[in-house]
Amino acid sequence: MDIHVDCRFFRGDRPCTFHKEEGVHCEGCPYYQKVIKQILIIKLGAIGDVIRTTPILYKLKELYPEAEITWITYTPEVVPSIVDHPMNFELKNILLLRSIKFDLLYNLDKDLEACALANQVSADVKKGFKLEFGRCTPIDRNSEDKWLTGLFDDMNQANQKSYPQEIFEMCGYQFQGERYILDVAPEKWDIAEKHPLIGLNTGCGERWSTRLWPLAYWAELAKKLKESGFGVLLLGGEREDEENRRIANDSGSTYLGHFPLKKFFTLMDQCDLIVTAVSMALHIAIALNKKLVLFNNIFNRNEFELYGLGEIIEPDVECLGCFRGECPKNCMDLINPRQVFEACKRVLQKSPPLREFLL
Repeated sequence: MDIHVDCRFFRGDRPCTFHKEEGVHCEGCPYYQKVIKQILIIKLGAIGDVIRTTPILYKLKELYPEAEITWITYTPEVVPSIVDHPMNFELKNILLLRSIKFDLLYNLDKDLEACALANQVSADVKKGFKLEFGRCTPIDRNSEDKWLTGLFDDMNQANQKSYPQEIFEMCGYQFQGERYILDVAPEKWDIAEKHPLIGLNTGCGERWSTRLWPLAYWAELAKKLKESGFGVLLLGGEREDEENRRIANDSGSTYLGHFPLKKFFTLMDQCDLIVTAVSMALHIAIALNKKLVLFNNIFNRNEFELYGLGEIIEPDVECLGCFRGECPKNCMDLINPRQVFEACKRVLQKSPPLREFLL
């Protein structure tokens, strides 16, 4: 009997979907798709970084349309469905990957556990980062720039490349404006607000608390937007819940609560424009092709590929791009609500760019 072990749909321990549905066997099967190459992507986290790494899939699908792609991460639920095997970073999957011979391995993460896995998995070609002397090092010259900008603040501040451009170069390719990919189920929410609907994402991750904009400023911005006839929807996670309730009460804007990740995607998809600091919500908004007003103070603005969707607002300070997680200066206080309000109006007047890249 001819068994297509190399078929994309072959499982090995159970019938494939097409056998269950139509009773076909491997021999003469019309659905047989031979896997030509095995590709592994290692990009563990955070969620926003996983999302903004997805443009590389366009290039891989273009060059290797018959390849089988595996992606290991802490959040496989945000990996696009065009990836054959999204995997959670856990022991059983690590054991499996160590038993497979890959043609191409891309480790796009500097985390030590990611680098260790890159060392241990067998592949003909490896790109990105590896472990050497127990530390992250570049596998080849393509990853040296990304490595050095992570080691030295002055080199990071001088960087002119966006994150997607850096990722493409690490893999040996040229970035050509490929967009983020995010699977979002269509859902209609009952939101009693006018359009344009502006989503205010009031929080950010714990690591870089210097990104936070004052609560009073969010409330003042919400009031200005409401008074000007815009709809306002407050966004955030569990950490922002109490503050968002206060802002909603003070401004008359809408807050519906915090939700699981994929539900949060569909909530953000109801908005016409998102105001946010550098956060997971930024990358979700870009993936959803939403207009943007982005706060930035501690990062190099060049790393953000906005695809023409909006504006970046920064405080007027000499130490911009300091990469500090803590600072007594509170430079975000220098961005006033009127400034953000005017940016929202400007961005809303612009037509969003079309999605030019389709798989």
